[in-house]
Amino acid sequence: MSIVIPNEILTATRMTEAEMKQEIAVMLFQKEKLTLAQASRFAGINRIAFQHLLASRQISVHYGVEDFDQDIENLRAMGRL
Repeated sequence: MSIVIPNEILTATRMTEAEMKQEIAVMLFQKEKLTLAQASRFAGINRIAFQHLLASRQISVHYGVEDFDQDIENLRAMGRL
């Protein structure tokens, strides 16, 4: 599914498309609708950068089992486990 953000909305908010995606990702993460991994992917940035974004806004990171499993999977794919 694709979401189209009209240019008038971006202009009204004075945000780029990337900034809007980050704002949506932060909001959904805060409401516990997305995991850390899902939110960082939606935002289009890596997980560490997303964690820094959350920290800059004093939003705590809830790290669940799904996030842990994704980290293990990523480490295996990189040959580090």
